[in-house]
Amino acid sequence: MTNLYVDNLSARTSESSVRKLFETHGSVCRVHIVTVVTDQDASQPSCFGLVEMANDVEGHKAIAALNGTGFGGSTIRVNEALTKRMGSSGADWR
Repeated sequence: MTNLYVDNLSARTSESSVRKLFETHGSVCRVHIVTVVTDQDASQPSCFGLVEMANDVEGHKAIAALNGTGFGGSTIRVNEALTKRMGSSGADWR
C-alpha cells in the first residue's frame, strides 16, 4: 500500500470527492480529510488529505497524474506521505 499526502485542498472538499478523483488512477483503500484552522482571522481554514492507495504502482501513477493539478478551485500538491506508524487503533499517518 502507498500512503499519499494531498495538500492545498479547498475547505469544501469532501472525502467522497477525493476518493472519486483518486479512483481514476487505481484502487483507493481509505481517504481522510483534515481541516486545520491556523488563524481565527483567516477567511478559509487550510485542508489536506491522506489517501491510501492499494499498491505502489497505483500510488505513483496518482502522484504523477494529479500533483499540481486543479481540484475544487485549488491547485493540489500530491506526494508520498513521509511515514506510517501502526498504533493500537490501526494505521496512523505522520
